[in-house]
Amino acid sequence: MTVEKKTNYGSISVSQEAIASLAGGVITECYGVVGMSSTQVLRDGWAELLKKDNYAKGVVVRDTPNGLEIDLYIIVSFGVKISEVVQEAQKKVKYMLEKTLSQEIASVNVFVQGVRVIG
Repeated sequence: MTVEKKTNYGSISVSQEAIASLAGGVITECYGVVGMSSTQVLRDGWAELLKKDNYAKGVVVRDTPNGLEIDLYIIVSFGVKISEVVQEAQKKVKYMLEKTLSQEIASVNVFVQGVRVIG
């Protein structure tokens, strides 16, 4: 699945992997987000913290008739209000993806896989 755009100069194709990496990079810059987590929770309920080059493993991109649906799996910092962090992260990711891709984003779903103490 790719996002296709036609211009006067030719066509542009953006891969699902590129969209996932962009979304992962945007959400990790949000306040209260420690990092991305894999979509699969490891044994005993532990969530793996992904490195920069693996952000796409913590993102699921689906193309629907209403637009793209993005699922993000994150780990948040201890001591922050999770609902506020998630709401702001959703707004930022939706805005940045719509601005960058010129494509409608139907929804940004955030799944908190864990809480970490930073220090």
